[in-house]
Amino acid sequence: MTPIVRNTACLVCCFVMVYGLYVTFTGHVAPGGGFAGAAVIVAGAVLLVLALGLRSRRRDLQRRFQPWTGVGALGFLLMALGGLLKGGWLLNFVPKSSPSEFGHELLSSGTILILDVLVCVMVSTGLVGVFLKLVAAGPVLRQ
Repeated sequence: MTPIVRNTACLVCCFVMVYGLYVTFTGHVAPGGGFAGAAVIVAGAVLLVLALGLRSRRRDLQRRFQPWTGVGALGFLLMALGGLLKGGWLLNFVPKSSPSEFGHELLSSGTILILDVLVCVMVSTGLVGVFLKLVAAGPVLRQ
């Protein structure tokens, strides 16, 4: 890739990933959520890998991303069990903020925001891992 394409991809990737975080963190008050935000974040990561050609560091990236998929799944399960301990499966046990508090919209959902973030972590790291596996299988498929 030319330097113009690489630099533009890096710049665009930053905006795409920030937008993915925005979609994740506002998913309880607007369309979006953890899965949609993760898909946007993965699109930014794919753009970066395609522009920079990170084949040589693919295994290192896989080792870094793989544990986070489990962390997201385990966190989701713990949040579900936390609700069960309070009286119902996936019960909202985090106190909601009142409308007069600063940042009310962001903290107005209780556990839903936390679950969205955990889903985003789980899905984005899993999809990046799948993409890196497909990148690894590329030369095998062409032969």
